[in-house]
Amino acid sequence: MNGSSVDSAVQEAMRAVDRRFFLSDANRPLAAIDAPIAIGFDQTTSQPSLIGHMISLLSLGKDDAVLEIGTGSGYPSAILARLAGEVYTLEIVPELFSSAMDRLGKLKISNLWGKNQSGHVPWGDGKTFSKIVVWAACEELPTVLLDQLRQGGTMVLPIGPHGESQRLAVVKKNADGTWQRSDSIGVRFVPFRR
Repeated sequence: MNGSSVDSAVQEAMRAVDRRFFLSDANRPLAAIDAPIAIGFDQTTSQPSLIGHMISLLSLGKDDAVLEIGTGSGYPSAILARLAGEVYTLEIVPELFSSAMDRLGKLKISNLWGKNQSGHVPWGDGKTFSKIVVWAACEELPTVLLDQLRQGGTMVLPIGPHGESQRLAVVKKNADGTWQRSDSIGVRFVPFRR
């Protein structure tokens, strides 16, 4: 995957967010490598080219409210916050959630809210989102996320069994509530956990 699959606004946002800040001291020297990096608790942060590609597929604008499943290190969250009006991020691993929110707080990001919970549980308060991005592989399209996607909204997520062939899917929700899915590149993600 090359930089051409990442739109210019996303490229600019990625240049403004230092990946090293989101890595452990031991892994900081790896920040410039376009590869996934372990962040602990059997989780990884994806390679920047894939992060950029997935965020580009969302076609974000300042009017968008984004639901992010899998805060991880917080690196993609910081990029999303530069592009969207509001970012709501969920992380199931308490230690990852705590460290990511600490990092994001130090950056004084004011349009981002987080919860330490599974993406299998709705955000709550009847909140819906114009865009959803999932950084973990779902075996099938999660109804709980489709229900939170606004009409006209877009969701980007990997679909396929853990350890087997997965595809990056783009799901568009139509005005009548039906949806369309198109698959693109092959990917490999950790599983979407409960």
